[in-house]
Amino acid sequence: MSRILPPRVGVFGIGLAAYWSQFEGLRERLEGYQRHVEARLVEAGAEVVSAGLVDTAPAAREAGLKLASERVDLVLLYAATYATSSQVLPVVQAVGAPVVILNLQPTRTLDYESMTTAEWLANCSACCVPEIAGAFTRARITYRTVTGTLLDGDPAWAALAEWLDAIRAVGSLRSARIGFLGHTYPGMLDLYSDFTQVHAQTGAHVEVLEIDDLAARVESAGAEEVANKGEEIRATFDLAEVGLDPVAAEITPEVFEWSSRVAVGLDSLVADFDLDGLTYYYRGVDGNLAEQVVAGLIVGNSLLTARGVPAAGEGDLKTNIAMLLLDRLGAGGSYTEFYALDFDEGFILMGHDGPGHLGIAAERPVARALQLYHGKSGAGLSIEMKVRLGPVTILGLTQTAEGALKLVAAEGESIAGPTFRIGNTNSRIRFPAAPAAFFDAWCAEGPTHHVALGVGHQVSRIRKVAHLLGLELAVV
Repeated sequence: MSRILPPRVGVFGIGLAAYWSQFEGLRERLEGYQRHVEARLVEAGAEVVSAGLVDTAPAAREAGLKLASERVDLVLLYAATYATSSQVLPVVQAVGAPVVILNLQPTRTLDYESMTTAEWLANCSACCVPEIAGAFTRARITYRTVTGTLLDGDPAWAALAEWLDAIRAVGSLRSARIGFLGHTYPGMLDLYSDFTQVHAQTGAHVEVLEIDDLAARVESAGAEEVANKGEEIRATFDLAEVGLDPVAAEITPEVFEWSSRVAVGLDSLVADFDLDGLTYYYRGVDGNLAEQVVAGLIVGNSLLTARGVPAAGEGDLKTNIAMLLLDRLGAGGSYTEFYALDFDEGFILMGHDGPGHLGIAAERPVARALQLYHGKSGAGLSIEMKVRLGPVTILGLTQTAEGALKLVAAEGESIAGPTFRIGNTNSRIRFPAAPAAFFDAWCAEGPTHHVALGVGHQVSRIRKVAHLLGLELAVV
C-alpha cells in the first residue's frame, strides 16, 4: 500500500559549444549554476539523474539515451545560456517524459552600465526559451516553463517543489491497486467506469473483488482482533446519542461489534489484495450476509481513508481516483457530494453518507447509528464530520463523450456554522462565486455526482498533475 516513491528527475543544462573558446570560464560558471539547481532538487526529496551541460546536437542524442535508460519521471531543461533548439529536441524526443523548461537567471537585475558580452551570456537564460517552445510545439511535445531566478526565496523554487509533489502523486496513482468491490449503484450512469480506460489513462490497476472476498474475512475475524478494533473506534470517534432524526438509533453493543468486525475484515482485504484504494457498493437481499457486511462498512472505510487507503461508496471509481490524488498531495480527500445551496449566507453544504477522511476533520468525528441508509439497504453505524475550517479544494474526475478522463477542480473555503447531525459528513463550503453562479459553472463541465474534498488551495499542483497524466483540467 501507499507506494510513494521519490520523484526521479532527469536534468540537463544547455549552452552553445562555440562560446567556450570565446569566453574563458563561462562553461564552468554555468555548470556551477546547474549543480546548484540539482542540489536544490535533491534537498527537496528528488532523485536526480544529471545529463550534464549539453552543447551540441550529437551530445543531445547521448544525453537523451542516458535519461531514457534511467526511466525518469520528468525532464527539467535548465536554460543556462543560449543554445540552439537542435541541441534540445533530441533529448526530450529520446526520453518521452514530460518536460519543464527552467528559465532561471542568476540575478534579478543586471549592471547595465558595466555589462560585458561574457557577463550577459551568463545571464541570458531567457534568450532561447521562446525558440525551444516553438520547436516543441511543432514537434508535438507538451511542455511547461518555470521562470525566475536562482536566488533563495524566489517563487520559482516553490513552483519546482509543486512539480515534485505532482510527480509523487502521479507516481502513486500509476502504481496503485484500487479494489472494486461489488458494483456501481444501479442507475447512476455518470458513475460507470470503463476499467480499460482507467488502466490506459492513469496507469492504475483495478482489482475486481467479490463481496464474498470481504464476507469471508469478516466472518473469520478473531475475537481479539474485533475487540482491539473496537478500542480503536472508541479512541477515534465520539459515540452519539440517538438525536432528533427519526432514522437515528441507539448504538447497541451488537451494532458496535458488527462495525468493528467488518473493519477487521476490511483490514484483511486491503492487506491480502495489496490495495491502495477501495471502491465499493453492494445492495444485498432481505438482510442477507452481503447486505449486513456492506451496511457495516462506513466506520472501517473511514479508518482506512485516514490511513491513506481512500474508500469511495456507490461504486464511484473515478472519485476514488480523485481522492487518492488529493491524499497523495497531502490534502486529504473526503468522499463528497453537493447537499444544498444556502442563498442567504452564500455557501454550499457538501458531504456524504459514507466514509470521510478523518485526517482533515475540523474536530473529533462522531459515530451515529442509523436505522436505515437513505436510498440503500441495511442499517448500522455511520459517521459525522466536517472538514477543517480554512482553504479547501474540490476535485472531480469525469469522462468526456469521447471517452477521455477529465479533471474538474475548484478552490473555496470551509466556513464555520451549524451542519446536519444525521450521520453524514457535511461542511459549509464558500466559493468565490455566488452559489448559483458557481453551481451552474460547475455543471457546465459535465461532472459526475461526487467530488473529493481536500484541505488547502491545491489547483496549482493539480494543474501539474493533469499535465503529467495528460488529462484535461477544468478549473471552475
